[in-house]
Amino acid sequence: MTRRSLPRWTLAAALVLVAPLSPAADTPDQPLKALPYSPGLDLGNLDRSADACTDFYRFACGGWQQKNPIPPDQSGWDVYSKLNDENLHFLWGLLGDVAQPRAERTPSEQKTGDYFASCMDEAAIDAAGIGPLKPALERIAALGTVKAAAPLVGVLHLAGAGDPLFRFGSEQDFANSAQVIASADAGGLGLPDRDYYLKTDAKSKDIRAAYRAHIVRVFELMGESRPAAEAAATTVTGIETELAKSSLTREQRRDPYKVYHRMSLAQLRKIAPSFDWPAYLKAVAVPAGTPINVAQPAFFRKLERLLRQRPLADWKTYLRWNVVNSQAPYLAQPYAQAYFDFYSTKLRGVEKMPPRWKRCVRWVDRDMGEALGQVFVKHTFAPETKERAATMAKAIESAMHERIASLPWMSPKTKQAAQKKLATLVNKIGYPEKWRDYSALDVRRGDFFGNVERGQAFETRRQLDKVGKPVDRAEWGMTPPTVNAYYDAQLNSMNFPAGILQPPLFDPKMDDAPNYGNTGSTIGHELTHGFDDEGRQFDAEGNLKDWWGKKDAAEFNKRTACIVEQYSGYTVIDDLKINGRLTLGEDVADLGGTVLAYMAWKAVTENQRLAPVDGFTPEQRFFIGMAQWGCSNERPQTLRLRTLTDPHSPNRYRVNGVVANMPEFARAFSCKPGQPMVRAKTCKVW
Repeated sequence: MTRRSLPRWTLAAALVLVAPLSPAADTPDQPLKALPYSPGLDLGNLDRSADACTDFYRFACGGWQQKNPIPPDQSGWDVYSKLNDENLHFLWGLLGDVAQPRAERTPSEQKTGDYFASCMDEAAIDAAGIGPLKPALERIAALGTVKAAAPLVGVLHLAGAGDPLFRFGSEQDFANSAQVIASADAGGLGLPDRDYYLKTDAKSKDIRAAYRAHIVRVFELMGESRPAAEAAATTVTGIETELAKSSLTREQRRDPYKVYHRMSLAQLRKIAPSFDWPAYLKAVAVPAGTPINVAQPAFFRKLERLLRQRPLADWKTYLRWNVVNSQAPYLAQPYAQAYFDFYSTKLRGVEKMPPRWKRCVRWVDRDMGEALGQVFVKHTFAPETKERAATMAKAIESAMHERIASLPWMSPKTKQAAQKKLATLVNKIGYPEKWRDYSALDVRRGDFFGNVERGQAFETRRQLDKVGKPVDRAEWGMTPPTVNAYYDAQLNSMNFPAGILQPPLFDPKMDDAPNYGNTGSTIGHELTHGFDDEGRQFDAEGNLKDWWGKKDAAEFNKRTACIVEQYSGYTVIDDLKINGRLTLGEDVADLGGTVLAYMAWKAVTENQRLAPVDGFTPEQRFFIGMAQWGCSNERPQTLRLRTLTDPHSPNRYRVNGVVANMPEFARAFSCKPGQPMVRAKTCKVW
């Protein structure tokens, strides 16, 4: 439910620091004192040799692609990741300053600064070797029975040491969105998706062989002999393959009814009695009487069989692997390098590990993002930007109101429910109303691994402490510097962090046409998620409830089937095509969002006399702005990985697939029937 990839369930001018940057300049590998400026519509990014009616993406982005090769430490490079990289350079400067010990630091500066300084001390981290993991590894070695592993698994989950066996956390109750319950879900895999274990094509077999080699390498680093490491790899992959067989596909997980099975502890114990659930819940301090959403009961039935069939020694090996593999990025260089070589180089084609400072900035943002975000917002996000974005969001909501009212295929009763949901939508722009309190988080200078462990435990504890309590509807799921946006179906809210409301994605210097094409389409995208194939199943209060008439639902499904068919016909790489059912929600949101943004832009400029700029009409500028958010280059390995696991289509098709369905685009660029950017059978849902 994001403009970019995320796991499922997640202008006072005086304040704006802007430095000029030529389009061809590379971000220097040193801290930035100010964010560089890139225009929201850049003519230099065009490829004028391309025909807009044949390949609009190449026309709008071909120049950008030529000027922006993928950096060696990136799996791909696009407008979003470039802006994110600039934000990281800016945050590097902020953290480098507060990392200097001095008396006048605020508590937040002290914590973020000391965390960053500890992270940057590579000599100390390398000297520690695998030492930071010894307490956990010793507890695993001391296990006397399989059932005794339950409280230890709880401790590992709290510490962020992977998700051995399964995932556990908190979530809004699908049936009562005002309350938070516990959740237990499938997990325990070391590869990105269950299909990696089960597909029989040559690429999948190659990745499984590389994963096995990675496991062997890590066990050898831990001191095991080659035969012992090979045996350990056999054990780990054997357990994970069995867990994968009983895990839902990503496509199946998009149906909320398939991942909602509210149970009591007694019911869960009947499914998996060999796991000591009371001991586990005690370890994670979750009340035993709390309801639990057991997202995938079949997975836990399989886990029960494995717990009974596999000997204790196998589970010790499996737990050791989960601990070391999940924590490898924070350990000495040999472990971090092994992790990078498989998960970044093999799976994504990344050539070079990101510099230490960049990794450290990301980890500070992950563990104390709202503390860091306060400073980021102060320096980069002015009140006028927030106000202008809010005005744009309201205009797009008005367009959606008009669209719903005019739909010929929807009944009055379902329209009324849709309008109610739209009316209760909440817009969150820039940053939270109330900043998160990190006073209870213990950060110690010189203890990097401990800081990571305590930071992960702080967040896990914060999430689990929500169980049994009313939902905090003001909470954010992204930090302010994040270059992304999301819609939350159960909160019925759209969230746009300050990081995404920066040039070139949102450009206060630009006119409305490219801004509505870019940020407007993003806002419309998130809004449409409330009414896509998944979001439409939640009502105005965020409850999983069918508010659609049967004929209306059938008409909706007929229209989304057109989208599935269209996108499933696109070839990404080699013979690998888009899985149109996996990407359906994002494809619907891309198209619906652009339609809404275009309607809103036309409405707000209705009484304005708009003239061509730089040889392009206002309508053409809207669509170029819409396309240039997606300018990108991606490595073949990343394209393959994303096609298998990402609910977003590749950027080329997120642009071309949308405009090919819009007569407004064809009119703007004088495209004729039969040209590639004019579909004979257009798809339209909203």
